[in-house]
Amino acid sequence: MSFYPSLGYLVFGSRLRRLSEYFLMEVNKVYEQAGIPFDASWFPVFYLLSKQQPVSMIDISDQLEISHSAVSQMVTNLKKKGLLKTTPCKEDGRRQLVAFSKKGEELLQQIQPVWEAITQAMEALATENKQSQQILTAIAQIEQAVQQTPLSERIKQQL
Repeated sequence: MSFYPSLGYLVFGSRLRRLSEYFLMEVNKVYEQAGIPFDASWFPVFYLLSKQQPVSMIDISDQLEISHSAVSQMVTNLKKKGLLKTTPCKEDGRRQLVAFSKKGEELLQQIQPVWEAITQAMEALATENKQSQQILTAIAQIEQAVQQTPLSERIKQQL
């Protein structure tokens, strides 16, 4: 038996991280092989902006459930690459609105077919066996459970 599976829930987070890193690496390989200058880590911001723009940095932070600082760093990085632009909000000059630049819009057109292919490939992967078909439901249930009672509290209760 492999090391990680033999440890059960003790390394649950590590196994999820390893799987996530594997998926990101494989998706980035597809972008690279297709000659598309896109990094999978940009996906959440690109997807959010593909559905609505402009979006304030605070709204991006709230919707993606990541820190304002992390959003700011990503947006700054994507602006340096010429993919995004920001403008001050007319109602509140302290807030920055984020939108695609022309170059960002062009890149979006290139990556959307890859997103569709990813969805199809992941759906096929998840349906290869009976238990895998429930993976998204199971993850959602765990996410909801730890929002109600954080893992750290659950661990303390066992000590």
